[in-house]
Amino acid sequence: MIKVGVVGGGAWGKNLIRNFYELGALTTICDSNKSLEKVYKEKYPEVSFESDYNKLVSSDVDAIVIATPAEQHYKMAMWAILHGKDVFVEKPLSLNVREADKLVTYAKVNDKILMVGHILQYHPAVVMLKELVDRGTLGTIEYIYSNRLNMGKIRTEENVLWSFAPHDISVILMLLKEMPTHVSCAGESYLQPTEEIADVTVTNLFFKSKVHAYIFVSWLHPFKEQKLIVVGNKNMAVFDDTIKDKLVLYPHSVEWQNKVPVVHKAEGKTFPISNMEPLNEECKRFIDSIQYRIQPKTNGEEGGRVLKILEKSQESLNQGGEKICV
Repeated sequence: MIKVGVVGGGAWGKNLIRNFYELGALTTICDSNKSLEKVYKEKYPEVSFESDYNKLVSSDVDAIVIATPAEQHYKMAMWAILHGKDVFVEKPLSLNVREADKLVTYAKVNDKILMVGHILQYHPAVVMLKELVDRGTLGTIEYIYSNRLNMGKIRTEENVLWSFAPHDISVILMLLKEMPTHVSCAGESYLQPTEEIADVTVTNLFFKSKVHAYIFVSWLHPFKEQKLIVVGNKNMAVFDDTIKDKLVLYPHSVEWQNKVPVVHKAEGKTFPISNMEPLNEECKRFIDSIQYRIQPKTNGEEGGRVLKILEKSQESLNQGGEKICV
């Protein structure tokens, strides 16, 4: 049996703890907040609690799952790898590409699995969307638009680009199988203007294939909205994670008549999507990667590519939206 230790029992960590427990892999919960011990002992009495991370990495767990604040990811992941552990790191992998490259290198040298928590790639609707794109159902992809909007959760240590956009960047790169040549990003700080922590950003990705992708994120929005729209020259697909019919294909078309474009709208086709919890599938894939020594699709290299886009987008944001070469 694979033994997993989760470090970070906060807002997201508790979900990872629950899933690894349900999969029968969780043996240790680690958090510096000792007051959490009683809470978790009541829920998972047979799981040990550790407040010292050094003791966790020195224990007999096979793998460590890191769900701590982003600024701690690199140091904790590296320490775990150097102690012979396979590692799952919540997004982002680190705060810069240089650190991500080091983690990837050390994981390879030590023959360790390094996986990044880009959960949307394990969402059944996104998996189906990927199949539609690969089969050519949408035709030639023309543009992709995504938005991730909500009222909260507002952070003080990172801006909305780094907090919300990694998932969308990960999916877009996966669908297109290429890196953008240039990026631009514009945004504004309303709640914390002196700290320049952007609450709203719009990021543009420009690809050699002529595809453009647009990512709109905000934690200062009146309602929750999470959509990814892929427009092809044959069909258009909409992934909406806030409604029951999460994936809909629209065979709309435009016909030119006497040099005038005429729009033909058609009924959308819904796809039956499994109600499987994406996080549970992600955790399963991590365990499979450990057992069979296979690379997960959201491995360290994939996490590094997403991080590179974030870095370049931040550079553009700092320069008022200037177009930056990737």
